[in-house]
Amino acid sequence: MSTNILGSPYILKPFFPIRLSAVTMATCVQSSRTDTPQTNPNRTQVEDDAFNNYLRQCRPMFSGLVSCVPISEKKSKTLDTPNVLDEICGEEDEQEDNLWQQMKIEARSDIDREPILCYYYFSSILSHDSMGSALANHLSMKLSDSSLPSGTLYDLFVGFLTEDQEIIIAVKDDLRAVKERDPACISYVHCFLNFKGFLACQAHRVAHKLWSQGRKILALLIQSRVSEVFAVDIHPGAKIGKGILLDHATGVVIGETAVIGNNVSILHNVTLGGTGKVSGDRHPKIGDGVLIGAGTCVLGNVRIEDGAKIGAGSVVLKQVPARTTAVGNPAKLIGGKDNPIKLDKIPSLTMDHTSDISKWSDYVI
Repeated sequence: MSTNILGSPYILKPFFPIRLSAVTMATCVQSSRTDTPQTNPNRTQVEDDAFNNYLRQCRPMFSGLVSCVPISEKKSKTLDTPNVLDEICGEEDEQEDNLWQQMKIEARSDIDREPILCYYYFSSILSHDSMGSALANHLSMKLSDSSLPSGTLYDLFVGFLTEDQEIIIAVKDDLRAVKERDPACISYVHCFLNFKGFLACQAHRVAHKLWSQGRKILALLIQSRVSEVFAVDIHPGAKIGKGILLDHATGVVIGETAVIGNNVSILHNVTLGGTGKVSGDRHPKIGDGVLIGAGTCVLGNVRIEDGAKIGAGSVVLKQVPARTTAVGNPAKLIGGKDNPIKLDKIPSLTMDHTSDISKWSDYVI
């Protein structure tokens, strides 16, 4: 009987149906050489031996290309005394650590339920020392192809996702937004690994940083790969706040000069686009707390004010005042332009798509 790459003739063939070299490369990155992996009491000794052999096979392979020393340890060698930034970010770091630890607990719980996912969860979550490192690894695996290796993408992503405080805070807020607003999200780790709206948004954050630095070719490359893999097309020039939910996300299109505020919820097949060949500032501006229903088109340099709600399937061509509801094609304000009905709750947080719709017309199916 022939043995597989892990040195065991018994297991693991089903776990690597794709390019093994890409899996091992991404797994090695930021993995500690001294950490002992969590053991599952349901695994046999043969599985444990093969698992440890897997780590030994993987970790030395790329030691010359990517350092396995966590970034935080590298920094500690050059910073002998605390600085002001450390004090300011201390509370935020603690919150991120708590969220990251919660994700690790969820990952171990999932492994207990489905032991077949042990190696997937280890390489995606448990082998990493931070959420940023894990996210860089996961995105690089998702967006890589035969001509764009995952290691190349990892090197590009990891610096932004572990060192840029603005992105780190936004990632954390997005993760919490999905968990709190989407009833289909059963855990943080479930969102982190499987929700393409969340992943597309985080890839865009990196692409936007590159665009802002003048590295437009790389930014557009990431946009293209995200569009191909996740069916979400966000121009890297678009500015997006934090606490964003892209629910389902398929078919979302966001133009170059679009601006999206904080705590916004957007459903699938939403377009924030232009009106033709107009150049310059030509895309919508979405305020804080806005809810945009599925299949909606907001076209042109128009503003959707804070706390507004756009009903599904609407076409919006003019400004929508704060805390009002617009529905239809072309969209009309519920209650009329002169005296629109005001919302008393933030629609992006309640995710309420139907309240007051009956007041729009005497005949509602």
